[in-house]
Amino acid sequence: MSVVGVISDTHGLLRPEVLKLFKDVDLIVHAGDIGKPEILDELRKLAPVVAVRGNNDNGPWANRIPESATVTVAGASIFVIHDLKELTSLHPSVKADVIVSGHSHKPAIERRDSVLYLNPGSAGPRRFKLPICVARLSIRHQSRPVARLIEITT
Repeated sequence: MSVVGVISDTHGLLRPEVLKLFKDVDLIVHAGDIGKPEILDELRKLAPVVAVRGNNDNGPWANRIPESATVTVAGASIFVIHDLKELTSLHPSVKADVIVSGHSHKPAIERRDSVLYLNPGSAGPRRFKLPICVARLSIRHQSRPVARLIEITT
């Protein structure tokens, strides 16, 4: 089994709780609004990182980060985009087992047909009364990926 740590909307803040929650993952996916390149540097100390650029990621460091990415883990394809609303307009023919997005700061897990849609919520500064959250995605060969949201209480 492979475990993927899924995070989004850090906006320049990497909480120490995230480092503990992701210490044993095989891969980390960051769904954008990273905030600064040091966030990715710290995450890479734990596991390989696949990251996409969010609407608030600007500057030369952010220009090197793609707007979307696809990775295969344990036979499952994971498509990553910051804003799910851009999926149909920018990538109308995406075929994936898991679609990861961020942007809304609202954690959600939803299965539509055979596709798992995962938004880990925001792990950065609190926005309104939304929870601070990340997710863990478990993938076994020949099985449906399973996601779990983890709220960070501070």
